[in-house]
Parts: sequence; structure tokens; C-alpha cells
Amino acid sequence: MAIIIKKVSSQKELKTFIRFNYELYKNNPYSVPDLYDDMVNTFSPQKNAAFEFCEADYFLAYEGDKVVGRVAAIINKRANSTWNKKEVRFGWIDFVDNPEVSAALLRQVEDWGRQRGMETVVGPLGFTDMDAEGMLVEGFDQLSTMATIYNYPYYPQHMERLGFEKEADWVEFKLTVPDALPEKFKRISEIILQKYKLKIVKPTKKTIREKNYGQRIFELINESYAPLYGFSKMTQGQIDQYVKMYLPLLDLRMVTLVENEAEELVAVGISMASMSEALQKAKGRLLPFGWFHLLKALYWRRSKTLDLLLVGVKPEYQSKGVNALLFYDLVPIYQQLGFEYGESNPELEENKKVQSQWSAFESVIHKRRRAFKKDIVPAE
Repeated sequence: MAIIIKKVSSQKELKTFIRFNYELYKNNPYSVPDLYDDMVNTFSPQKNAAFEFCEADYFLAYEGDKVVGRVAAIINKRANSTWNKKEVRFGWIDFVDNPEVSAALLRQVEDWGRQRGMETVVGPLGFTDMDAEGMLVEGFDQLSTMATIYNYPYYPQHMERLGFEKEADWVEFKLTVPDALPEKFKRISEIILQKYKLKIVKPTKKTIREKNYGQRIFELINESYAPLYGFSKMTQGQIDQYVKMYLPLLDLRMVTLVENEAEELVAVGISMASMSEALQKAKGRLLPFGWFHLLKALYWRRSKTLDLLLVGVKPEYQSKGVNALLFYDLVPIYQQLGFEYGESNPELEENKKVQSQWSAFESVIHKRRRAFKKDIVPAE
């Protein structure tokens, strides 16, 4: 039976688009579902500030009356301008193990991009770096996180069969929380504090409001992440959105800031208890009982694993050991709270500056994910 691709054009079809992932992975022990309401907001031009500079359409693949795949086609005009490229992104791609389905979905993205003057298809990527990115190519037997994509092992096989090539790889580390910080690590941290006249700051709800730390954190992320693959600086609308979305969820004990003597923010480390198992129990829904599983994971019965969500260091302080100060402060807190392991966010494989910060910990690369690319054939 022929594969038919249909553009999502109603709220009912958007619901089908979102729920397809839940159905495809409902019996998978490693996949972590997104919250349905978060996905509705992500795909809504009225709710997602990224639409200030992004264009997107969503597509479903049908075999008869059955949905067998989905994909988003996205143009991030800000990233294209920053990196002088003409790329169309594919994101939120899922499909059954049928080569005709994956081929039809990616052909649709290619055609959509060609009509808009694009020259290359890349992905999986989201609207921005704040979305999950990269197709899993190693670590299929590892529990996913709320900030990353899980996919079946056949996905990258389909990509290669369709002529897509590696564009970028990210690696993820599993870290063991040490029983005690090595004395050498402590001494070095204390020397760095004195040498650069820095201080460690623990934010509170009051100081976040009074010192505008939410805004300043994302401004630092903009500055520190600017050289990274595909990054486009967050607009004020995005910063406002993320401050509102994320800061209320954080246990501020697990947020560490570093300031210089002029009280400029030079480093930030944000972590939180893993929500993976709670999100699996919630099955993508806050109601009727999903909220209970999430609150329990945040406050009452934490996982033994924590997620290292964001680490950012001001460019002129990079390679000076300043990121060690974050863990000089955070590791004793992890110990007090009973964490045994940490999960890094995806890190570009060539980003040795970031990866060097794990040298003080027992660590292993346990996942790898990839962005693929393919040139668009011009229309005849």
C-alpha cells in the first residue's frame, strides 16, 4: 500500500502527531515521553518564541488509515544567517521500520526546503539548541533523559540507506558522584577563586528576582554557546519564555553561579534530579496523576541519578579551570541529597573544553547521537 504524506492542519492532527511517538514507544523501557502540553506549546507559533525567526510545518505519514510516521520541517532563519547556510532542519522524526516510510518523510522535508530556497537537509534538530537534537546511534540500552531523543536502532540505518552522512556527533557521559572531592581538586578550586578574584553564589528566589539572575543566566548561555554547532542566540522573547518555564522547577541548592569582583556572572551550573522514570509513569500527561509522579521525583523520592542540564562559562574565563568551581560547590550537595550518578547533557565530540571538566570524576561515554545531512537536489 502506498505511503501518503499529509500536512498537519488542525489541532486534532497535531494531537495525532504528538501522540504517535507515545504509541510507537509505549512498551520501550528506555524511551522517556515528553509532556503532551509542553509539545503543544512547542509546536504553537503563539506559544513558542522561536517562531520569531523560525518557519515550520508538520507532516504525518499514512499507510491506508494507519499513521506510520511523522516529521517536522523547520527553517531557523537566525541560525542560517549566523552560519551563512541555507539549511532546512528535520525534527521530531519517528517512523515504523519500513524504508518507504522514512524515505517519504525525508523526501517531503527536502521538497519543502527546496521550495523555500534551501540547499541542505540536516537533523534531527529542533527549532533551537534548547530543543532535543541528534539521533541516537549508540546507547540504545540506556535510559533516556527528559532533554534528549530516544530512537530505535533501525533509525540511523534508514538514514544511511537514504544517503545521509554524518554532520555532527554528540557524546553523553555517565558520571559517578565521588564519596569525597579529591584534595587536589579542592586546592585547585581554591587557588582559582583567589587568582581570578571570584566568588561562588547560591541564588535564592529573592536574589533571582532582585538581581535578575534568570535573565543573566541566559545571557551567559548565549555568550558561551555562541561558537557551538548550529547555535543561534536566544532572543529576549525566548529568554523570557525559558525563565518562566524552567526556573520555578529548580531546586536552587543544585544551581551554582560564579561571579567576579565586579559581580559579573562568569559561570553557571544547573542540575536537577532525573525525571526520566517519573515521566515514564506520567505517560506524557500531567492529569489525572502525572503531576504526582513528577512532584514526587522532584521533592519526595528523588532518583539516585541527576541530570546536568546546563554548564556555561564566559569565553574569557574558559580554559582557566573556572568550571571546576561549579563542582567544588555542587558535589558536596549531591552527596548530601543522596545522588550516586550524574548524566551529562549531549556534548559535541570535539568540545574538549567541556569534556575535560569530567576528568575529576569516574566517567564513561554511554550514549552517542548524530546529526545527519544531505544536499538537496535542485529542481529540474
